[in-house]
Amino acid sequence: MKSLITIFLLYASICSSQTIDYNTKKGFAVNGYDIVAYFNNQAMEGNKNIVTEFDGINYKFISKENLNTFKRNPKKYLPQYGGYCAYAIGSKGEKVNINPETFEIKDGKLYLFYNAWGTNTLELWRNENTEELRKKANKAWEQIKFKK
Repeated sequence: MKSLITIFLLYASICSSQTIDYNTKKGFAVNGYDIVAYFNNQAMEGNKNIVTEFDGINYKFISKENLNTFKRNPKKYLPQYGGYCAYAIGSKGEKVNINPETFEIKDGKLYLFYNAWGTNTLELWRNENTEELRKKANKAWEQIKFKK
């Protein structure tokens, strides 16, 4: 019985020590863009003097008001899929960096997309079966969110 309890505690310890792999290019979530501003349909880089940390990740904001809004309910503003490209997660199950100015707010959630070299994955996301891609992305994210 003691060995079973020991095994369970060891397993629980390993599982709880895993952290989600957030896309933290430039040392900040979403390349340093203000995640609250997206919900006002603005893609704006945050101020290096208005910063907070949540879940081990640094976030920048354009104003103290946005910082305080985030602090009141941080999970509401977190980007889907750790801030990686939603289309790449849904279509290939792969983590791909984003262009922080290419985004969509859908059902109160922030989705970010790759947009470079003539490929705008937000357009692909919208032109393909968005709901099916979202379902695939949700499933894929559960499999890859802890892998670096």
